Amino acid sequence: MWYALRAVARREVHRAVLVLTVLAFAASPSFGAPLSVTVLLPNGKPLAGAIVTALPTSGPAHPAAPVSAIMDQVNKAFEPDLLVIPVNSTVSFPNSDTVNHEIYSFSPPKRFQLPLYRGKRYPPVRFDSPGVITLGCNIHDEMLAYVVVTDAPFFGRAAPNGTWSAEVPAGSYRINIWHPRIRDDDKDLQRKVTVAETTGETLQFRLKKLSRPAPLEGRPHSWDSY
Repeated sequence: MWYALRAVARREVHRAVLVLTVLAFAASPSFGAPLSVTVLLPNGKPLAGAIVTALPTSGPAHPAAPVSAIMDQVNKAFEPDLLVIPVNSTVSFPNSDTVNHEIYSFSPPKRFQLPLYRGKRYPPVRFDSPGVITLGCNIHDEMLAYVVVTDAPFFGRAAPNGTWSAEVPAGSYRINIWHPRIRDDDKDLQRKVTVAETTGETLQFRLKKLSRPAPLEGRPHSWDSY
């Protein structure tokens, strides 16, 4: 009987813990409020693929956790041809092509060169400074790609409708946008917003200048979809 009573007591304790856990979960606030950013061309059409970053302007701002990304080389093209990654992330550059490539960057945030190779000859490259890195191939001039390194905790690429959205903690943020074909002045590509906990925030950028021509002709890129 003593064991039966102990078993009943344990079940009651477990039931009480479960109830308290459920109540605590139900009472806890959600992660954040909705933040939505839309990027439009001068004619009002959406700019798909634009990169959006949201950096808190009050309190400590911690970058997103580093990731391990891959930018392959297929059919004499980078795949994908645009990456946005947190600072201190690494990118592997395998060559799945049937020909050799020699990848390089002369961009100040990250200068490097991977001499002529095929397969997976080199270790991943670490990107430890924020900024835009332009990549090319010393052998094939038609190859072009970008790596955007950010220290913002929230970032991403706009969907086909030109909108990027995320759940963020309430507070003040500096929103930046970037795209390889944007010609607007830098001051027009950033805004400060306050995201309210109850209502969130919706922001719209409408570019003033026509887009730059495609960097390379005759080959589709992820930023040429409009």
